[in-house]
Amino acid sequence: MGSTEIVWFRRDLRVRDHPALHGAVADAEQVVPLFVVDPRITGGPAGSGPRAHFLAGCLVELDAALRERGGRLVVRHGDPADVLVALAEETGARAVRWTGDASPFAQRRDARVTEALEAAGVRAIPSPGQYVVDPSVPRTGQGKPYTVYSPFGRNWEHQDRRTVLDAPSAIAVPQVSGEGLAGPDDLGADGLPDAPEPFARPGEEAGLRAARAWLDGPIQDYDELHDVLAGKPGSRRASGGTSGLSPHLRWGTISPRWLEARARKLSGEGPAAFVRQLAWRDFYAHVYLFHPEDRRRAHQERYRELEWEDDDEALQAWKDGRTGYPLVDAGMRQLATTGWMHNRARLVVGSFLTKDLHVDWTAGERHFYALLQDGEPNQNDGNWQWVTSIGVDPKPYFQRMFNPTRQMARFDPDGRYVRRWVPELADVPDARITEPWRMSREEQEAAGCVIGEDYPAPIVDHAVERERAAARYRGAAD
Repeated sequence: MGSTEIVWFRRDLRVRDHPALHGAVADAEQVVPLFVVDPRITGGPAGSGPRAHFLAGCLVELDAALRERGGRLVVRHGDPADVLVALAEETGARAVRWTGDASPFAQRRDARVTEALEAAGVRAIPSPGQYVVDPSVPRTGQGKPYTVYSPFGRNWEHQDRRTVLDAPSAIAVPQVSGEGLAGPDDLGADGLPDAPEPFARPGEEAGLRAARAWLDGPIQDYDELHDVLAGKPGSRRASGGTSGLSPHLRWGTISPRWLEARARKLSGEGPAAFVRQLAWRDFYAHVYLFHPEDRRRAHQERYRELEWEDDDEALQAWKDGRTGYPLVDAGMRQLATTGWMHNRARLVVGSFLTKDLHVDWTAGERHFYALLQDGEPNQNDGNWQWVTSIGVDPKPYFQRMFNPTRQMARFDPDGRYVRRWVPELADVPDARITEPWRMSREEQEAAGCVIGEDYPAPIVDHAVERERAAARYRGAAD
């Protein structure tokens, strides 16, 4: 039997620009493409209906792509260290390759797997592919990791880039048993429902179609429209002025390096601004690689004792999209319906939870993680800490207190986004839709939206809660 290597797929579910797969096909006569259903993920608190359904679809598509090339996806259940050692012994594999990751969980798991493989005499070969630049590489002039984006971004721009790789034309797989492709319940749904209107279709081909459609035109307006919730007037893009590619980047159905290379071929401010967002993605991976403790605590020590309120009723109103603030409610309902939320809305709802309702950011992070197709620890935590003003962002807390009314007036001025997700407000006049509670009774009845009956009154007064939040932050920092 010829030489054999295992390629352990995790969240790199593609065949194009896949360094680990490319290396195995080049170096070994036979390759075993493997996905491990890890009970510590599927049976733990990370369960998510939308994410599990998306992942299941990605595995189906990956298996099909491998079969087109003569291979197939082998699926096994269990602890990855045990599964990989056993499979290497079964197939005679001399090496296991995978795409490196930077989350605290992945770092611990991969260290344990490496130790087990090396004890069994099998090489462990992590490869790039999850990020544009290896997040461990950028360093300050003193050799330290970065905790501020701007200098990181300048360093990132000058880092070497690896070559974008083609998909292998053929993959030879030895005879090996598998357990059948995993379904959503096997992958953490455990009876949890999928999003009623899933935002993104799973798989590499769907990701490439979405990426090419983005690169072929809308990206040119990104610098101008990325915060516009409904996008360009007349546009039917579900992602508004953004790319909507985050689920595919999260699961690696498109390569971030390929995406950056394609975007850099385009001129203009839109593509340049989009590339900076890919740098932000690498930045959060960099931060959590060197500060894994930030996964559940504030990066800024002065805010680790920040007081939070236990208000289950307010938290539930926020989750349900029943706060009485149209933009907050629209964002939360988009999340519940599609498993995705526009980034500007994510910032507004995050600020509202932590600075208007004074609820611990980790409650919001957990809710997002349960519902987001693109839920990923580094990005989710990093963004929540950013909007809570407790993370690596150096700007003061009072610059991250978003007024939901002003945010809507600025980024959804005609109410197209809000009306899509809060149909109770469909007939409210443009001049009133940012603050529908200010309508007279006659106006409410004419619009078919009586406040307190058809749509809730605001559950808090933003101006009052802003002052309370400022006092809390000042007190924590003293």
